[in-house]
Amino acid sequence: MAKELLKRADVPDKYKWKITDIYETDELWEKEYNILKERLKEFDSFHGKTGESAESLLGVLKLNDELSLILDRLYVYANMRFHEDSSNDKYQSLSDKADMIAVEFSEATSFITPEITELSADKVKEYISALDELKIYEHFLENILRCKEHILSKDIEKLLSKTGEIAAAPQNIFTMINDADISFPDVINDKGEKVPLTKGSYVSFMESSDRDVRKTAFEALYDTYLKQENTLAMTYASSVKKDVFYSKIRNFSSSLEAALDDDKIPVSVYDNLISAVNKNLHLMHRYVSLRKKMLGVDKLHMYDLYAPLVADSDKKITFEEAKEIILKALEPMGDDYIENLKKGFDGGWIDVYENKGKRGGAYSWGTYSVHPYVLLNHNDTVNSMFTIAHEMGHALHSLYTWQKQPYLYSGHKIFVAEVASTVNEALLMEYLLKTTEDNRFTAFLINYFMEQFKGTFFRQAMFAEFEAKTHELVENGTPLTCALMKDIYHKLNEKYFGVDIVIDERIDIEWARIPHFYNAFYVYQYSTGYSAAISLSRMILNEGKSAADRYKDFLSKGDSEYSIDLLKGAGIDMTTEKPFEDAMKVFEQLIERMEKMVL
Repeated sequence: MAKELLKRADVPDKYKWKITDIYETDELWEKEYNILKERLKEFDSFHGKTGESAESLLGVLKLNDELSLILDRLYVYANMRFHEDSSNDKYQSLSDKADMIAVEFSEATSFITPEITELSADKVKEYISALDELKIYEHFLENILRCKEHILSKDIEKLLSKTGEIAAAPQNIFTMINDADISFPDVINDKGEKVPLTKGSYVSFMESSDRDVRKTAFEALYDTYLKQENTLAMTYASSVKKDVFYSKIRNFSSSLEAALDDDKIPVSVYDNLISAVNKNLHLMHRYVSLRKKMLGVDKLHMYDLYAPLVADSDKKITFEEAKEIILKALEPMGDDYIENLKKGFDGGWIDVYENKGKRGGAYSWGTYSVHPYVLLNHNDTVNSMFTIAHEMGHALHSLYTWQKQPYLYSGHKIFVAEVASTVNEALLMEYLLKTTEDNRFTAFLINYFMEQFKGTFFRQAMFAEFEAKTHELVENGTPLTCALMKDIYHKLNEKYFGVDIVIDERIDIEWARIPHFYNAFYVYQYSTGYSAAISLSRMILNEGKSAADRYKDFLSKGDSEYSIDLLKGAGIDMTTEKPFEDAMKVFEQLIERMEKMVL
């Protein structure tokens, strides 16, 4: 019988984060909320005057920083309180108020960037030379001004701003179909019970050890999408057309270039990823062959790709034990990193266990003026231990950044955000593989690692290649029909998975259920971030202190440089294929090790 969840008030304090480090009381939150609401009026005096003088520019930027930090504290506290127990009416209200004032803040500051773009680069340099205090804003201002060639006249920009709801239509329509209207049939589970199939439960069906359960769920899910195939094809095609339209009107050479320009990522990074993956697809084919042999099937099908190769580890690892293992695993990072990790473990950063009403999953968050926080729902499994390492990677990324950078550069772009978390996971994995003497647990770990490569690196790269092909077709004037997209997707699966698997026709419609495709050219960052992290972890293990120091310097720079330059400083050049090749070598070693154990 499942153990009943504790109420929030009954969870021991030592397993709860110390959120009072942000605001000692809710009354103090309310007081600062009212102060911010009143102070938003201070932006009014800068309207139309942002670029009048160096003093005016500095004034509005400093005010924006000061009030942004207050908003950050308010928003983080309210939502973390809400995440502790979503049934708490008081914190539902605080969260709603935080959302509302965030909108008010956005409206109050919406004039700043447009008015900065009216300045010339020479005028900005003149202002920075005139006022030393503006020097810190140099990268921030350069990033705004470099986009000027893609900013149109005020009249056209005003017209484009009114097309926002129309532009959002494809994604909104897909969301309504995928989340509200689509209905899946009941299927039979492992216990022979008839149960509802949902998008959420589909993964657990695919991980079932019962092949009939997997096959039935696979067919039921994709047969349902096939009934909507023409509507879904038109919806996605419209999204691609929208991407192409905006890239052309903003004078980009392609929709890919437009999507990558926000973080100044060269198109070559995207192209190198796909090129490197294609050169190493023999490794994925080898993995598929190994999977087929380990499952002992005559024919491997698409619904067999997530079936367990090794039984789940029954090893129980308590939270306290997990902390000790992680501290040992991350010793190559250096004494200062370990000391900061201990601060996090013992300093009220972490909310450890599940309780009634608590938000599911895990995350790292926090506010610049205090320290990072981590939400967990720990359950004494190996996977939970990796989750701790992952989220503390995010937390220490924030801590190192906050110790060195002003609030202005305290965040991280998506391109680098997952690097710090994955480096920690990779170091933990290497430590466990070196120290375990249990062959069954070793096989479990190798399988766990290989599955990460398959899902985070290869699968996302295949998605990225699909996106590149669909957008290129529209840019060349080719209509995106359902039949064409199914054909493209089928051939990609053949290429990526090889001859040792049956590419079931139903998989041809998989593209129609991927929400990330409506945020164009986003998924490639999973592959790039993963390969960068694998390369960095190997550098730290092989080179020692010098690599660890470069890496911690990367952690400390936040958003003060473009992501490509940040990674170059750590020793990773994402404009080349080397990081991808390095990651592939690790994958190959894992396959070889598993082959020796089981074949």
